[in-house]
Amino acid sequence: MKKLGIVITDGVGFRNFILSDFLTEAEKTFDEVVILSFLPSKVYSTFAINSKIIELGVFEETFKTWFFRKVKEIAHLKLHIKDNFGIQDNLHTNNSNFKTVRGHATRFIFKIAVKLHSEKWISRFNFWQQQTFKNHPITVQYKALLKKENIDLLFFTHQRPPYIAPLVYQAEQLKIKTASFIFSWDNLASKGRMAADFNFYLVWSDLMKSELRQFYTLVKKENIEVVGTPQFEPYVLERYHSSKEDFQSKFALDASKKTICFSCGDISTSKNDELYIETIAAAILNRKIEKVNLLVRTSPAEDPIRFAKLVKEFPFIKWNYPKWSLSREGHQEEWSQRVPTIEDVKDLRAILAYSDLNVNMLSTMSLDFMQFDKPVINTVFGTAKNGLYDDQRFLNYAHITNVVNSNATKIVKNEGELILAINEYLENSNLDSENRKQLLEMQVSKPLPHTGKRIAEKLLEWS
Repeated sequence: MKKLGIVITDGVGFRNFILSDFLTEAEKTFDEVVILSFLPSKVYSTFAINSKIIELGVFEETFKTWFFRKVKEIAHLKLHIKDNFGIQDNLHTNNSNFKTVRGHATRFIFKIAVKLHSEKWISRFNFWQQQTFKNHPITVQYKALLKKENIDLLFFTHQRPPYIAPLVYQAEQLKIKTASFIFSWDNLASKGRMAADFNFYLVWSDLMKSELRQFYTLVKKENIEVVGTPQFEPYVLERYHSSKEDFQSKFALDASKKTICFSCGDISTSKNDELYIETIAAAILNRKIEKVNLLVRTSPAEDPIRFAKLVKEFPFIKWNYPKWSLSREGHQEEWSQRVPTIEDVKDLRAILAYSDLNVNMLSTMSLDFMQFDKPVINTVFGTAKNGLYDDQRFLNYAHITNVVNSNATKIVKNEGELILAINEYLENSNLDSENRKQLLEMQVSKPLPHTGKRIAEKLLEWS
């Protein structure tokens, strides 16, 4: 008898592991499945038919816990700073000039991490972090819960949220095996330390496996498995399919025209999106780009209010506001409580399948469109000197350098290059097709069909 615990941390994890085939396959593979959720239990009402749902209390960090987590993360970045622009940029972002307690503490942390940043020291910081929360009421609750449930393997669908650390700690104390899925293509090569150490790791690709071993040298290769990612599995599931006619009707698109989709990032990293949408829209009005629909999909992580001016100025633009409902208000990370609907997954799949090309600022949506062999243009107009948000610096991030070197997308740095690239791809959508396929193979090394089953079977093996 084997029992699996699945830890869902946020709405994206819900989409990837509940709306894909993973949960169904896990329920077939394991004798019992329990979902430990940082989302309200009500969101699973029509999905987890054969699984038990336990809504977790959310741990909020004290200053001491934050301090040791932060020094652990900065030490990790310092350890891997050499020849890694993404980590250098992340370090710069993490520094603080604020004259607050945390501002002064951050500067002190940087001084510590300059000297103490070996794996041995990072492990010590992790241990001291655990000591700060081991007697916290939420941590004590987790211990009672894990004892009662008698779980064989605890599977974390995201390795980074700080609030999972007490749950991992109690699993360690109770000798419960833990596994984590590496959440996104950029998490290893440019982000800070994971929230905790796990026994086993699931990764997207052979590339990600090598990155994990590079940045976490104590992890043994036999404890890493390449499984692909459930993020894209819905695109091959019949229940999310819709027709091109339905797509055109839903978004009021002219069926005689080709469709450009601009997909937005959130405002924290994609601050120039309004400029890029305006540039495309103006080119359509001035007939520099002819006979096209322009469809904009905003980020599910933010309110699209920043685009209100564009909605008014360019009434011919069609908008897709992702249907992610806010499941809980007042949460410390409210964006994490946005949960996708089945309708939104269908909308997204239709956009990918029936748009003729995509424009975005270096987001993972590039890979989504490539699953349907659609041309992708990446817009980066901003530099450190031209007054725009400097998005060209992301070209030096390791995961984006792979995109640049692959020639799978057209990287455009000004209006002229953007208009030229759009017209070239509208004329010939097969341009760079082989490069797109090769980049996908690098980033997602397993086929989309049966991804959920593949993950469930590996977890059973590890349990």
